[in-house]
Amino acid sequence: MRTIETIAARKSYRGKYDAAPVPREELVQILEAGLRAPSGCNKQTTSLIAVDDPAVLAQLHAVIQPPIGETAPAMICVLTRRIIAYRDRTYYVQDYAAAIENMLLTITALGYDSCWIEGHVTDVDRIGDQMARILGVPEEYELVAFLPIGKAVEEAKLAKKLPLESRYSFNRFDM
Repeated sequence: MRTIETIAARKSYRGKYDAAPVPREELVQILEAGLRAPSGCNKQTTSLIAVDDPAVLAQLHAVIQPPIGETAPAMICVLTRRIIAYRDRTYYVQDYAAAIENMLLTITALGYDSCWIEGHVTDVDRIGDQMARILGVPEEYELVAFLPIGKAVEEAKLAKKLPLESRYSFNRFDM
């Protein structure tokens, strides 16, 4: 698939997944695509943990409430460190966002489905902290998101977008 076609085909899938495992070599491709993303001042604040062991997945899903992606045969957990990059600024959010988008596009290109799950991971209930403890993540890292990975059982639908041309202009704001 060409890059532009992959971008157009990418969708967020929140349904049930087929149980077929994701081969390790494909998980490595996804991980490496994420880690090739740009990083503010090259601080490389993003780290990743791929989980494909059913027992570990079950432990993680026991703390993920509300449940999402619980039937996916693999998951990538996204970790960050809030490292100062320039003066008093840190770009950790931009860093992990770029990594996640690279991974989502790679997941699509490989024929799998996924969804960027962050909201309740970093919300007041701190599910990410519980997940991090299960995975043995050191305290200087924060688990901020996860991506369930697998083949969709149900039809994955593209989200309805506003007309794209209504959201861009040339040379000045003209929307």
